[in-house]
Amino acid sequence: MKKTLMAMVTVLGLTTNALACDEHGKTGFLPENNMRIPVGLKSTGGITEAQFNNVITKIEGLYNAEIEKHGAKLAVQRNWTDATVNAYAMQNGNEWVVAMFGGLARHPQVTVDGFAVVMCHELGHHIGGAPKKDDRWGMGKSWATNEGQADYFGTMKCLRSYFQDEDNQAVVAKMKVPATVTAKCSTVYKSQEEIAICQRSAMAGYSVGRLFNDLSGDGVVDFSKPDAAVVKTTYHNHPASQCRLDTYYQAALCDKALTDEVSATDEFAGVCALKNGDAIGNRPSCWYKESN
Repeated sequence: MKKTLMAMVTVLGLTTNALACDEHGKTGFLPENNMRIPVGLKSTGGITEAQFNNVITKIEGLYNAEIEKHGAKLAVQRNWTDATVNAYAMQNGNEWVVAMFGGLARHPQVTVDGFAVVMCHELGHHIGGAPKKDDRWGMGKSWATNEGQADYFGTMKCLRSYFQDEDNQAVVAKMKVPATVTAKCSTVYKSQEEIAICQRSAMAGYSVGRLFNDLSGDGVVDFSKPDAAVVKTTYHNHPASQCRLDTYYQAALCDKALTDEVSATDEFAGVCALKNGDAIGNRPSCWYKESN
């Protein structure tokens, strides 16, 4: 599969730059790239159109009312026939857009749960809380939750909500979950269903972690080898692939209640943090600098 993908990349062309999602949709979930996976391209894998739509419909149903509380309307663009390998969020007044693309859904590393991570990340730009990106003029904060926090919220709140009504133990029983993930989830959660949601969330992050690897070539992601980088100030753009997997993993291990809401101004509300007395599930220091 890896050789097939690399051949496809060679044919279609791929360039990446260290850019971030922005409020104008010029860049997205992934660093800017010109990879294209059109409908019907052989040997690509990924998910089906029905699965693409099912994920979107379910997450829309979970968050339409939440967006309305902000005086806005969630507008999800279902671009199944578009070959773009990316996703993005933007705001047009009170229309809060999430744009999802079939090209990304057809990527061989993308699972149904991995695709849900992507949509949850984009939703997280709208409601994922602090820290926020700097605005484009450097005069303050924009509406958009930064990249790392969108990853963290997307797994800790959105993905967990998405899994709540499913038989997660049955789903996980069909997965090859690393022993280290099972052991860590079992130290945090007590019920088998909670442990299964933690495992499933971690593996969803692993799906997109492998996607990052294929696009960036910056090393294979591994649950047991966290990014050792320690930032001096919070990094607002796309972290490295391993750092993003670490974020998904720690978010899965954060046991804050779904009803414990994040805040647009308080970066410690509704999350795990040293300041909150948490020893596990905290945002990784490879992108996040906890303030005093």
